[in-house]
Amino acid sequence: MATAWLFIILILVLFLPFAVHAVEKELEVFLFLMGALAVTVTSQWSAGLIKDALSEPLKITAAVLVFGLLFRVLEKHIGSHVNGVLKAIGVRWFVFMAVVLLGLFSSLITAIIAALVLVEVAGHLKLDKNNEMILVVFSCFSIGMGSALTPIGEPLGAIATGKLAAAPHFAGFWFLFKNLGVYIIPGVIICGIAAALFVKKGGHDEGLQEDLEEKTADIFIRAGKVYLFVMGLVFLGCGFKPVIDTYISKMPFFLLYWLNMSSAMLDNATLTAAEIGPQMQLLQIKSAILGLIISGGMLIPGNIPNIIAANKLKIKSSEWAKVAVPAGLGLMAAFFVAILIFR
Repeated sequence: MATAWLFIILILVLFLPFAVHAVEKELEVFLFLMGALAVTVTSQWSAGLIKDALSEPLKITAAVLVFGLLFRVLEKHIGSHVNGVLKAIGVRWFVFMAVVLLGLFSSLITAIIAALVLVEVAGHLKLDKNNEMILVVFSCFSIGMGSALTPIGEPLGAIATGKLAAAPHFAGFWFLFKNLGVYIIPGVIICGIAAALFVKKGGHDEGLQEDLEEKTADIFIRAGKVYLFVMGLVFLGCGFKPVIDTYISKMPFFLLYWLNMSSAMLDNATLTAAEIGPQMQLLQIKSAILGLIISGGMLIPGNIPNIIAANKLKIKSSEWAKVAVPAGLGLMAAFFVAILIFR
């Protein structure tokens, strides 16, 4: 009976945010409630779980808050620095450096802040809409991959590390970097090269229009939402442990990889909470996470930087998909070959 309830909860978690606007708007509260319900139907409430749910979000929430406030202070200086570097090295090298550095540093400054920096940088490049779209999409692929290297980069990393902290994996702060870096770092560089090749200065169309500047209060609200979001994912991960033990842990690595293309439509941190467990083999874990973070860039709902950049720059889903789906399919194929080689 509990398993049936879990599948109902999973369906609600995966599809209600698309079907009901109120759920999409208050996603953090919704996931918290669904996570609490999953723990309840499987009778897994304990003092240890509550302690983990309260402590697990602290690192990433602190990073989002600190770097958010720092970005607020430095935001007005970004434009002058962008213009100076752009004049010195030209558009192609600037685009390459921006995509790569945002991807790599997102693991420390968080995907959220990296996406906000991207929006600021894109606005000062004065590209036409098509070229700005290419820059934003490849940057978000890069940020989505790079931020998964540490547990403070984005909720996916925080949840994966927390769920694998005990035996047999004993995941610490650098666990994801050690096991995924050989794939992700070249992937970030590939995104930088692709963006540099395809983005061209010029054109007569106007660029993407940035939304209103956020206030200091918005930074604290966002940090609070991240805390609640990760807490809900901790509950979901615990609640779905029976499903992980019974079904997902027995899937071959290649099936986990390709099935996780669903992350293009569904938040990859939520899928991480429902999929990853300590009883999985390392190859299964690597394949599942890589599938999630790559395909997460293909559509707007798949990843946090996509959502932020699309919302700030008013990018439509069809516009995003036109650039990101072909790029994502190419990256999925390339990474699958890399998994077969380096497994």
